[in-house]
Amino acid sequence: MFAISLGSRRKPPGPGLLAGLALGILMPLTAAAFPVGITVDAGRPLGELEPIWRFFGADEPNYTYGRDGSRLLGELGRLRRGEVFFRTHNLLNSGDGTPALKWGSTGVYREDAQGQPVYDWTILDRIFDTGLQRGVRPYVQIGFMPRDLSAQPDPYQHAWHPGAKYSEIYTGWAHPPKDYGSWEELVRAWATHCLERYGRDEVERWFWEVWNEPNIGYWQGTPEEFHRLHDHAIHAVRSVIPEARVGGPDVAGGPGGRFLGDFLEHCLRGTNHVTGAIGTPLDFVAFHAKGSPRVVDGHVRMGIASQLRNIDDAFAEIARFPELRGLPVVIGESDPEGCAACQGPQLAYRNGTMYSSYTAASFARKHELARRHGINLIGALTWAFTFENQPFFAGFRSLASNGIDKPVLNVFRMMSRMRGEQLAAESDRAIGLDAILADGVRDRPDVAALASAQGNHLWILCWHYHDDDLPGPDAAVTLRLDGLLADPGIARVRHFRVDERHSNAYAAWLRMGSPPAPGVEPYARLERAGRLAMLGRPTTEAIKEGTLILDFALPRQAVSLLEVTLEPARPAADR
Repeated sequence: MFAISLGSRRKPPGPGLLAGLALGILMPLTAAAFPVGITVDAGRPLGELEPIWRFFGADEPNYTYGRDGSRLLGELGRLRRGEVFFRTHNLLNSGDGTPALKWGSTGVYREDAQGQPVYDWTILDRIFDTGLQRGVRPYVQIGFMPRDLSAQPDPYQHAWHPGAKYSEIYTGWAHPPKDYGSWEELVRAWATHCLERYGRDEVERWFWEVWNEPNIGYWQGTPEEFHRLHDHAIHAVRSVIPEARVGGPDVAGGPGGRFLGDFLEHCLRGTNHVTGAIGTPLDFVAFHAKGSPRVVDGHVRMGIASQLRNIDDAFAEIARFPELRGLPVVIGESDPEGCAACQGPQLAYRNGTMYSSYTAASFARKHELARRHGINLIGALTWAFTFENQPFFAGFRSLASNGIDKPVLNVFRMMSRMRGEQLAAESDRAIGLDAILADGVRDRPDVAALASAQGNHLWILCWHYHDDDLPGPDAAVTLRLDGLLADPGIARVRHFRVDERHSNAYAAWLRMGSPPAPGVEPYARLERAGRLAMLGRPTTEAIKEGTLILDFALPRQAVSLLEVTLEPARPAADR
């Protein structure tokens, strides 16, 4: 057992800091830098650090097997192979698979002249195969409605584009089925095909849920009709895969008013529309949470409070049901705002370090909210992927642009390195959870940490976040690691960083002059700039009296991961 303490007590720079400066591991502190002390105590474990970051998704399923999409799925799979999940809309839409913004199709279902169903799994298989081959499993969204099954099929495919009214997307695919029995048979046929193609052990690992955000325009029926849609689909899946992991409702806006509570009431205590018995199987609960950035005095101001309040409200609603205690919960979309394919000045945060620092700060608070409400949070799904055949860094919410990784992807790479138990972490410059829920991060920046430990390895994720996209002074951080049992001993330290000069292909692209079509060599440089980078070289530090102190500058909107490996000191004769 060991303990880490990143104490709030400031000390003069010691030999470790001077050595770090000489090696280039630390950025020089500016004159205006403000002191920060962070404390992490391994004697106060908070339980296993759940890898909630490992869920991703997008509106456009046909991008997954495109040149850039398949490449990005490979990057996601490498984060933690076999444990990453991908959710996408439009899996049952009619069409030939030609992608478009906020659209996708598979042509899985049509009816012949006699009204009999004809199934074609070709495109669906390509979507799932591409992910599975790269270590990414499906979070299966059962939807939307095929044209020949829709109660109101025309108009069917929309032609939405950025700047158009969002409501224009809600066409024939969003309507209830003309026949719920045919809907159930479609889902049963799909589940049977997946079972035969991928095997029982594989499909039982997936998540299966029905539709998307049925409390808003995505569902053009009533809540009661959605319960019926859900019951038929879940009955179909479970009739083929009895141990399938099923849930929902992936509702918008946290609890979505009364929608989440009414859905849970139906699943737990209501009459099943298929069986007539009480209840519908429920293995996980899912809802969505979004922030609300806007432009204030010519700059972007993020709305982290809005997103966290969505989560807080939904957790409180789930906790009302004693039957759900311990049941897994997934935030099925969890983002700074709601529309990945939209563009606009309030969305200018997406390419640079504003998005990456927001992600670090918000994910840590999701863990904190789950503990507060006693929620078994297993996932927070980032609704961001990539957009094929678009200009470089075009302003979409995505993880990569034309095969070039954005800074935010490197925060997920950081989080994917963390293992073991979460450790209590305190900072004298952190903004408290209640304050963030009330007002966001406005008066002063949030400089804080999330830490974990496994064996002799420790990870400390630190961020310097502010809602306002404005320049500000560096944070001069002191990390004091106390209670290390490897005493006397040494610590191998690697410092990973996302900032303007590290792990930031967007900043590199701007320095190139924003080329619309980088040549082979500039493109290769951008690829390298998009990878997770270390700040200087690894260092070896002495542990003295059970203590290790690390000092470094953390610029505004930057994120650091300190990876510390403890080793016993070698005897003098072996040195």
